[in-house]
Amino acid sequence: MSIFGHLCHYGKTTATRSRKEGTSQKVRNYIIKRILQSILILFCVMFIIYALLRCLPSSFAQTMAIQLSQAPGAKPYEEWLAQLNASFGLDMDIVPGFFTWLSKAIVGNFGDSWKWNVSAVAKFNEVVGLSVIMGGISFVLSLLIAVPLGILAATKQYSRTDYAITAVALVGISLPTFFFATLLKLVFSVKLGWFDLFGLVGRDYAQLDAWHQFLDKANHLVLPILTLVIVSIGSYMRYTRTNMLEVLSADYIRTARAKGLPERTVIYKHAFRNTLIPLVTIIGGSLPGLFSGALITETLFSIPGIGYVSYQSMVAGDIPFSMFYLSFMAVLTLASNLLTDILYGVVDPRVRIS
Repeated sequence: MSIFGHLCHYGKTTATRSRKEGTSQKVRNYIIKRILQSILILFCVMFIIYALLRCLPSSFAQTMAIQLSQAPGAKPYEEWLAQLNASFGLDMDIVPGFFTWLSKAIVGNFGDSWKWNVSAVAKFNEVVGLSVIMGGISFVLSLLIAVPLGILAATKQYSRTDYAITAVALVGISLPTFFFATLLKLVFSVKLGWFDLFGLVGRDYAQLDAWHQFLDKANHLVLPILTLVIVSIGSYMRYTRTNMLEVLSADYIRTARAKGLPERTVIYKHAFRNTLIPLVTIIGGSLPGLFSGALITETLFSIPGIGYVSYQSMVAGDIPFSMFYLSFMAVLTLASNLLTDILYGVVDPRVRIS
């Protein structure tokens, strides 16, 4: 190669490297900007949450004061309430109370749960794993069922298959969670006797070995997971079908078919890739849902997951646990939104930081 050729090659390499470095710098700046915005949003959200919890009609201090004042020879309710409010920091106004909580939360001290008598973080770690397992399994199963069916309905528009899938989707969207849960319990627990009505473990759980204890828990989670799958596949199917139909009507799909490409290649290589863009929004937005728990399902089946525990804490006015849980969910939601924006660039090369 001549000297001129070497110079041209070096110039092209340098330009390519400069473009890559410039793109990386833009991505870093974008991520830093989004993180700073998220911190500001998180501060505002946590203050609103704290103010709302302080304004709830239920109060753990009031409940405890009533119980303590009913004991023989006990102090009056008003004295107990003032003492408990002082010990729990409820005697301060909302703004100073929030900054007192925030100063401790920044260093990882979220306090002890008033209802569960353990630290808020310890109680969360104790119950969140079960909800993550249920939510993760149901989410994966829902996508594995809903996405192929949505694609099938779109490729066979106005056929019997499309009408059947659409009808199933509408049933899943329209009917409430407690209906499906009650129906499954009636059929599989009462009529057939295959599963227990409620609870996480059976009566003889303590006498089983490790493997059979695992199977016992798995058996109790079948109906709750099945309920979550049924109530979620409807929206996923409709979402996939709608976006797939929009993509299939695009000009480049007609061009691909005119070139004689196999229909399978057109559907799964060209059309489905662009359908992934809105699906990424669902997947990213579903991340907080894995940790929030399924309140209705967990309550109906008496599953001690994070959804049921957080509900009980809020009803009891347990501010430390509720603040930690809701703050964690706010952080997770902001992180999932940032992750979704980054994934856009992965599934769609046309999306770039500008």
